[in-house]
Amino acid sequence: MTCELRTVLIVDDEAPLRRVLERSLSRDGYRVVSAGSAETAYELLATAQADALLLDIHLPTMSGLALYLAIIHRWPALVGCIAIMTGDADADDVRTWLQRHHCPVIRKPFNLKEVSDWLAAVIEFRERRREQGGAQA
Repeated sequence: MTCELRTVLIVDDEAPLRRVLERSLSRDGYRVVSAGSAETAYELLATAQADALLLDIHLPTMSGLALYLAIIHRWPALVGCIAIMTGDADADDVRTWLQRHHCPVIRKPFNLKEVSDWLAAVIEFRERRREQGGAQA
């Protein structure tokens, strides 16, 4: 595994939650970028590569689910590197969407170890894919 700093993009309109995640993940050795809206997140991805993304479902102008689809349409290499954060995973429309798109879910409220474990698995997945010469990692 390379020693370069891995970048995580956090997209959540709750600033206190973003700050907690930023502090925790920075201590874990990640470079953390955050956005409070879908539009800001999309703009950030257009200018900087992220290794993993955490998306809240409930954002001000666009749902995290719609943002997920826009992201994987433009950057298909990010499939498998995005998790949805939500307390609404059992809502019918959300459950149906998640079954259709097979996107990992981190249920709110979550513990920080759950996020760290998911990120470690994503980084390992990207490293394996890079070593195998697969899709752009």
